Amino acid sequence: MSHHLIIEDLNKELSPTQRLARLATTIKTEFGCSAVGLLRLHHDTLLMEAAAGLSPDTLGRQFKLAEHPRLQTIVNDSAPVHFDQNSSLPDPYDGLVDESLGENLHVHDCLGCKLFVNGQLWGIITLDAMKDTFTKANKEKLFQSIHLFEASIRMAQIEKQLAEQQLFTPIDAQSEIKNNRKVIGDSPAILHLTEEIRLISDSDLPLLITGETGVGKDVFAHYAHAYSKRHARPLIIVNCAALPDALAESELFGHVKGAFSGATHERIGRFEAADNGTLFLDEIGELSLSIQSKLLRAIQNGEIQRLGSDKLHYVNVRIIAASNRDLKKEVEEGNFRKDLYHRLSVYPLHIPPLRERGNDILLLAGYFLELNRSRLGLRGLRLSPSASQALLHYHWPGNVRELEHIISRASLKARGASHSRHDIVTIESYQLDIDNLSEQPHPIQDTHTAPAIPIDTSLPLKVLIQNFEKEVIQQTLEQTHYRWTEAGKRLGIDTSNLHKLAKKLGLK
Repeated sequence: MSHHLIIEDLNKELSPTQRLARLATTIKTEFGCSAVGLLRLHHDTLLMEAAAGLSPDTLGRQFKLAEHPRLQTIVNDSAPVHFDQNSSLPDPYDGLVDESLGENLHVHDCLGCKLFVNGQLWGIITLDAMKDTFTKANKEKLFQSIHLFEASIRMAQIEKQLAEQQLFTPIDAQSEIKNNRKVIGDSPAILHLTEEIRLISDSDLPLLITGETGVGKDVFAHYAHAYSKRHARPLIIVNCAALPDALAESELFGHVKGAFSGATHERIGRFEAADNGTLFLDEIGELSLSIQSKLLRAIQNGEIQRLGSDKLHYVNVRIIAASNRDLKKEVEEGNFRKDLYHRLSVYPLHIPPLRERGNDILLLAGYFLELNRSRLGLRGLRLSPSASQALLHYHWPGNVRELEHIISRASLKARGASHSRHDIVTIESYQLDIDNLSEQPHPIQDTHTAPAIPIDTSLPLKVLIQNFEKEVIQQTLEQTHYRWTEAGKRLGIDTSNLHKLAKKLGLK
């Protein structure tokens, strides 16, 4: 095998993502196969780190070894493993290879091998083809090339650790995140966000996470805790929206026996349960002003007082708060304490809505597709090209939570239309049952007809131009329901520049 391209890349300054993606592409070309996957082993699950020749949503999928016997066999075998067309074990990429068209959905030839980095099992590499490809010579070529693949992966790991300023104390934060609450996405907005979280990981400063309903604020709270120096201590979660005002004080700070009717024994609150760890206050904007006052004292001084007791208890807790409300506006309207807002918003993080995350939509869809494939006991579950396009063009008012529900519902519909669980089930666009109005092209405006904007010719030309810009932007924002990204596309303006222009014109 010609190694010069991989060796050349080892001497180039690349991001970890670029390095692994180029490695997968180079291997696919060198072996003349249909698809290549680089999967990192995480406990009993393989995570797709890079791929070439597979559908975009594959990068968001997580493959549990117990559910994929081919992958399990590769992990357990010390030598390269070959699955030819006569293998009875289903391939996890059936229906996901770009070259699989029409009825030809099944991988014909597969080759896989374990990968080691620093003497530890890192994961596996898989090579798949839709026709006979992997000869005895190919297997030998793969075995001889493994050390070079491992060197490239090790380089990507070092670059990632350097970027995170953790070269000498590397932390695999994902191993601390329970229930696979992994941040999925490689859009610039998400990469910048995760960098910010790692930047403040060693700080005990309060963190305020904002964003629309359904963007996954709780996932980012888990991520922030996993990267903090408190990651070995508990993360206690409180859903403030579900706390009745009468029980909120007891839930947060605890109570003594007899403090109220039904208090038959003493009980610690969530603050004491989170001592030396992290307390995540989800939807904090729902708390009453009276509870906010006591919460402020606990955050400022670490002092809590159990309901019905005069004794003070001291706790060391890092606060992460989240809200889908505009807390600054809530302060102005008298619904949220100003001093508490300033205490919480030392380092605010805004989670972008799903409609601004581009191809992350398909990565997240892949994650939910694999979950539903497993739940429904299907051999394979995939999106048709039209379904993928429909997801990318939808405006997602309910964000990631809505995507999860749509994929689950469509999976059931597609399963019902299938003949057998052994089929590779394809979700069509009509089965998504989403508002397709956003998929239609915007009506073409007559550029020769000036908008009906009154013109006062007594004003200077500069003022007239500003008024015209202001009116056009205002109308476009109203037409797009204040979806700034869509408004920018209509006007041919970058979203950040549109925000700046709107602020300059007094629209913000």
